[in-house]
Amino acid sequence: MKESECVTVCQRTERKDERVKLRNVRTGESGLSFGCTIEGQTIQVELENGDLDSWEPADCEETE
Repeated sequence: MKESECVTVCQRTERKDERVKLRNVRTGESGLSFGCTIEGQTIQVELENGDLDSWEPADCEETE
């Protein structure tokens, strides 16, 4: 995802408490956003199986 899309996802997640559905285009995994880190430039994701992971924005796409 582009930087502007990442900023939008992070704002929705952090400011509006909205969990955004994401898919990792590299691994095929899906999950819901629950946070973002500015320092590491990653999106924290809760996977469908309940595990937690951090993805780089370049590996993410928003799904419905």
